[in-house]
Amino acid sequence: MIYKEFEPDKLLTDFVKNYWWFDNSTNNKLDFTILPDGCFDLIVSFDNYQQKEISLTGLWTKQVDVSIEPNKQLFGIRFKLLAVDYILQQKISSFCNGEEIKENDFWDLNKTSFTDLENVTESLNKIMLSILDNQKGIDIKKQSLFRLLYQTKGELSVEEYSQEVLWTSRQINRYFKDRVGIPLKTYCKILKCYASYKHIKKGQLYPELNYFDQSHFIKDLKKQTGNNPKELFENKNDRFLQLATMTEE
Repeated sequence: MIYKEFEPDKLLTDFVKNYWWFDNSTNNKLDFTILPDGCFDLIVSFDNYQQKEISLTGLWTKQVDVSIEPNKQLFGIRFKLLAVDYILQQKISSFCNGEEIKENDFWDLNKTSFTDLENVTESLNKIMLSILDNQKGIDIKKQSLFRLLYQTKGELSVEEYSQEVLWTSRQINRYFKDRVGIPLKTYCKILKCYASYKHIKKGQLYPELNYFDQSHFIKDLKKQTGNNPKELFENKNDRFLQLATMTEE
């Protein structure tokens, strides 16, 4: 298999985590488990490099098993949540833990050649920067909240986030449920679990983050991944793609 990631334009870092490309160049079906990472994706799928479908995922709150057939390719944009309002400009709450199929001409992707992935990412950078240029501005409370969430990896309480960004917890939760389908507390748990994966990959199977105790850590981890820390660390057959491809930050 071939897996690559590409960085977005620096002006998009509040909205896009990365671009990615997956190519099953083997003759076998590949099975993986995708773990919640706090992002959602726009995915272009191909059969033998011929574009077949464009889908927009919702936010994942639990693991999802996927099978990649031989000679199938996937290109994705991994979005941060602020992109809901300012890039996609649509709610994703109705397909949390699912996906929505988009038209094949979305962003003219049906006219895009994916033979040069760096050109593709440059083109998408321009499209999204143009969308942002046409906005009236970014809500500073939303921008501050999401920057703080990612910086702290979800370790603060809802009330602490509320106080930091001067936005009431009731309004924040209403916003989260309306846009992505879950309350802020649930999203914080996703970020905390995801941040723990890099420790687990190193064999650090006890919580390095703000968990009450080991049992609390395992309970949250199993709820989101279906596995305990040891099973994630062993990662048999590179089943957990994010752990297999994770690099030091």
